[in-house]
Amino acid sequence: MEAEEFEAVVAAVHTLVREDVVPREDEIEETDAIPEDVRRKAVEMGLFGYTLPEAFGGLGASLSEDVRLAFEFGYTTPAFRSMFGTNNGIAGKVLDNAGTEEQKKHWLPRLAEGAVASFALTEAEAGSDPSGLTTRAVRAGDGYVINGSKRFITNAPLADLFVVFARTGEEATGTKGISVFLVEAGLPGVTVGPKDAKTGQAGAWTAEVFFDDVRVDKGALVGGEEGAGFGTAMQSLVRGRVHIAALCVGMAERVLEESVAHAATSKQGGRPIGEFQLVQGMLAEIQTGVLAGRAMVLDAAEKYDSGEDRRIRPSAAKLFCSEMVAKAADLAVQIHGGMGYMRGTVVERCFRDARLFRIYEGTSEIQKVIIAKQLLRQAQS
Repeated sequence: MEAEEFEAVVAAVHTLVREDVVPREDEIEETDAIPEDVRRKAVEMGLFGYTLPEAFGGLGASLSEDVRLAFEFGYTTPAFRSMFGTNNGIAGKVLDNAGTEEQKKHWLPRLAEGAVASFALTEAEAGSDPSGLTTRAVRAGDGYVINGSKRFITNAPLADLFVVFARTGEEATGTKGISVFLVEAGLPGVTVGPKDAKTGQAGAWTAEVFFDDVRVDKGALVGGEEGAGFGTAMQSLVRGRVHIAALCVGMAERVLEESVAHAATSKQGGRPIGEFQLVQGMLAEIQTGVLAGRAMVLDAAEKYDSGEDRRIRPSAAKLFCSEMVAKAADLAVQIHGGMGYMRGTVVERCFRDARLFRIYEGTSEIQKVIIAKQLLRQAQS
């Protein structure tokens, strides 16, 4: 994508978010769903495949371009980005990075046109660490039979395709012997459980998915190679962590904007509360976090695209920004006082929505482990 063309996309997304999504945030919160007309506009703008290759109908955005868009997505309810996030991130990039040409030709154009792919890795006893994964794919004739279940799968109730991680080989343990399969949602034996009732992020659907004797042919094995699943998953998750960090920056900017407006107009003792230095201190703290987070994200994305660092910076950005937005939302509630604790207030919703950022795409604790281990490896080498 040419620079001028990309800037036009950013401007269009900025307008869409503020004119079509923000005014309907209460509706999305109440109905737990994205309005169909908003979904259609996102499809028409190419948002369901903006990181996918142009050769397959996508926009071909680099990570540095992706995060610019994610800053915009983060300004509004996470549900907006969630409806196409798996296509452009953890699920779609598995296909883009590791799929065969035949698999790419079959699925990537469909995703770019609005079909939905879900990333089915997490299990009840295998979250940030997939070594406990128990879903198994056993060879059967010219294909495989898959059995197991997945937990907290984003977009599962909407999915046309599940990117399923399963063990292959009888002796496979730990992170070894994990393979990836493309499983169509309509296949016999695939069952999606009820939507999860979450604390926040209404409209962003997750659910449990069950695979009971699901038969797939050998062409469903991503890349045509067994045992490549762990590396493929980590490759997608690393990129996704920088994207999530950018969403956090966008949300922090929103709560800052809401807090500044409130501090400038809400009065106590006949004076705007923004005149009180303790309130000013909270505003300054949020602003500092936003600026630091944005700088970290842009740097991490640039170093990822160049190949200079695909380990420490992505985890550091995700760790810092997810913690930063949680603190920003908490301070925003404090600035708003009692109103900040009332449903229907933007900062109250953001306070609930922000909590999940410290969990998915790898918990804060996992990011610390990744960063420290990589530093020690570098020292030892």
